[in-house]
Amino acid sequence: MSQTIKCEALTAAAFDPFGDVIDCAGDPDKIINAGLCGRYHDRAAMDFGADGRAGISLFNATPRSLPYTLDLMERHPEGSQAFIPMTEHGFLVTVATDLNGRPDTPRAFLTSAGQVINIYANTWHGVLTPLQSPGLFAVVDRIGETPNLEEVFLDPPYVVVS
Repeated sequence: MSQTIKCEALTAAAFDPFGDVIDCAGDPDKIINAGLCGRYHDRAAMDFGADGRAGISLFNATPRSLPYTLDLMERHPEGSQAFIPMTEHGFLVTVATDLNGRPDTPRAFLTSAGQVINIYANTWHGVLTPLQSPGLFAVVDRIGETPNLEEVFLDPPYVVVS
């Protein structure tokens, strides 16, 4: 039998244990380009491990819908992952703390247009879950020779509702 998780709005305070919310909240740190551009500087704690480097990849994920069955979570022990939507649509983010090498009870967040997330290294999270088409994202994460993926199937699964 599955358990139900209710979506929360994505805020920096609520998401803090899992990663960074990257947005243009507050005043810009600097005004650049002859006064025509506000720079919101250094908004994420990117981590690429001792032997990794930053890489930018494009992901094109199939959109899902709510209610959503969360049956797989993963983590990347050697680096963070920033998900940058390439459309104006929000997306679903599921994350969990660690409990003895497995995900604890997940939390679900709905992003708003203009929000980007950076998931900390070694943080359990669900797969990329756009809720509208196209599901196109730029992803900044670790590129390296050592393995950086651990997956766990959830039994029973969780059902995420709005």
